[in-house]
Amino acid sequence: MLSVKEAEARAAALIEAARKAGADAADVLYVADASTGVQVRLGELEDVERSEGEEIGLRFFVGRRSASVSSSDLSRDALAALVERAAAMAREAPEDAFAGLAPEERLLKEGGVDVEGDDGRDPLPTELKALALAIEDAARAVEGVTNSEGAGVSAGRSVVALATSTGFCRGYTTSGYSGSASVIAGQGGGMQRDDASHSVRWFEEMDAPETIGRKAGERAVKRLNPGKLASGSMPVVFDPRVGTSLIGHLLSAIGGAAITRKTSFLLDKEGAALFGEGVTIADDPHRRRGLRSKPFDGEGMATRPSNIIDAGRLTGWLLDSASARQLGRAPTGHSTRGIGGAPGTSATNVDMLPGTLSPAALIADIKRGVYVTELIGQGVNPVTGDYSRGASGFIIENGEIAGPVAEITIAGNLIDMFRALVPADDLEHRRGINVPTLRIEGMTIAGA
Repeated sequence: MLSVKEAEARAAALIEAARKAGADAADVLYVADASTGVQVRLGELEDVERSEGEEIGLRFFVGRRSASVSSSDLSRDALAALVERAAAMAREAPEDAFAGLAPEERLLKEGGVDVEGDDGRDPLPTELKALALAIEDAARAVEGVTNSEGAGVSAGRSVVALATSTGFCRGYTTSGYSGSASVIAGQGGGMQRDDASHSVRWFEEMDAPETIGRKAGERAVKRLNPGKLASGSMPVVFDPRVGTSLIGHLLSAIGGAAITRKTSFLLDKEGAALFGEGVTIADDPHRRRGLRSKPFDGEGMATRPSNIIDAGRLTGWLLDSASARQLGRAPTGHSTRGIGGAPGTSATNVDMLPGTLSPAALIADIKRGVYVTELIGQGVNPVTGDYSRGASGFIIENGEIAGPVAEITIAGNLIDMFRALVPADDLEHRRGINVPTLRIEGMTIAGA
């Protein structure tokens, strides 16, 4: 892969070529990835994969007309053809009154935060294999585990560089590692599966293989012999693994595209109290070694920590420069993009801050409820907020988690769910979005 300086030079050169071809404005994104993955199953090596690639994307503006093109061929001739194609496409594109680059005064042209996103490691495949075998061994050693879908460990590195015709040209590198296992417990028609995984930026911070494997095995065994649950209205408690999805629905609803297209169930809720006063949801792009940390966003604007929900209230929208122009606002530094196409919006490292109750205390007064560990399907209406998803997990009886339950549906409306949500105190930073255990009163359960 190219170094950061080489990647920046490659992006800057393509900007210069676009200018010479008649672009009024342009930006270029370069991304290179290299990864190694090892998969094992039943104690044997199943697959070793090594991939390397690089791509470059150009957005070419002629007035308010624009076109986006990309290429994985970075030869001189290919890039010349790419610029020529972008110029021709842009001149034929329809005008967009809100298209354009980010405001120059918002660009992070110097300085910025070192988020320690790259540890510089490059583990050998033999090291990854040994870890994967240890993960699977630990999972299969759990009593009740009868089969394995395999375990894997991967390591990767990326180089990103962004350049604009307004003078921005910066890049950074990231590393990433993950370990996982998926196993089966039980026999015949009573089999149940579950998994465990951990992803990190720094290799040394990944969970011990024995921890990952044991967790996968124990989760699968606990799901054996699921019972039935009568339909009704009752409290639902979300395990942190699945509670993150609720915040995902929130983030989608406050993104610039959803607001400008008027396709959000939160369209008239800016500044409103969506949650209880004890709920704060923070976005921190500068978290040290965070999975989504970055010094600048997809348009080169400086990122900054902020509260998306502050003491229960929605603070505003996540805006790239185009959606900000359409709404008459300032962009918020939440732009994200791929190699092709226009930018969109996304938050970075998102946490629902912990509450004051332990998970045990959170469920102590529940006479009958559900502790959800798995969600199935995509049953969420982004316009109305209506929510209905298949689920499995455990019955809560008299303040205690009891036997497993499967084949149920949980339903409600996200606005009502947010208002009734109470977080526990067990927040951990393990994902891009992190929540503690969550309790929501009065959801509708469709069971047996």
